[in-house]
Amino acid sequence: MAQATYDGGFTDATDVRLRLANGGAGQTGLIGAFANAFIQDQVKKGAAPFKVEWYLGDTTQSLGYLAASEVDVAFTYNEAAELASIKSGAAVSRDLVFLDHFYLVGPLSNPAGLSISNDGVSDMFNKIVASGNAHVAHPPSYGPPTRFLSRYDKSATNIKESEMFCKIGQVPWALPTSVWYHQYPRFPIQALEAASLLSEYTLTDRGIWLSSTAAVTEVLAIYKAGSEDGDRKMLLNPCSAILSAHPLDQGLSKVFMDWLLALDGGQKVVSEFKKSGQVLYAPARIPQ
Repeated sequence: MAQATYDGGFTDATDVRLRLANGGAGQTGLIGAFANAFIQDQVKKGAAPFKVEWYLGDTTQSLGYLAASEVDVAFTYNEAAELASIKSGAAVSRDLVFLDHFYLVGPLSNPAGLSISNDGVSDMFNKIVASGNAHVAHPPSYGPPTRFLSRYDKSATNIKESEMFCKIGQVPWALPTSVWYHQYPRFPIQALEAASLLSEYTLTDRGIWLSSTAAVTEVLAIYKAGSEDGDRKMLLNPCSAILSAHPLDQGLSKVFMDWLLALDGGQKVVSEFKKSGQVLYAPARIPQ
């Protein structure tokens, strides 16, 4: 079932001609912004008003919807999975549309002792593991223990977090003694809310952070944010659009894929999409 349906402001629209799948960018509203802007663009060019549906799903689920021909375009965050979808015949093309940025966040009390100024990404994950294990053996007498909330759902965020742990030679999900590793398979906004309530570290993304309420973010700190600088590149989160081999409306779906990359189309939507006065995502293409 579709999570939301968009009509571009044309309330007389009746036909669904495009179906999109995504998780986090759907929850922040970017997928809806794409849908409404694309409908308006096509109507301006002479098309009859139509509707676009959004199906909520992480990367694995969205590619599953694509394989089942339940959606026409999936916005996903894992290159290997996307290429496998094309090789399987479920999809025919992929294009980078925008960049999101992972954030490693956690409680203000900072029980793992992360240093924003001195620690690299791997250093921080090492400290979380060491402190988490130490607090299992000897719980702190004051304040919350070190715990890490994992979405544990094969989402792009879960895959990235797993990569970070594997990079330092750790697999906490495989060890029953790693009770500090909290498995919480929920969608991004709900996961960040839980980390906030439970005073836990977690991996989230800029879009979700800026789309969450102050009640959630004011009790958490951003300890490391993805960027083009140094080891923070490993926390960049590229999102690609994947076109189904069997879309509902083949012609319109291909037009949509082209529109997503147009500087005056989808890329303009990305560059102007804001929450709390801040741009959430970086466009894949920048005017020269």
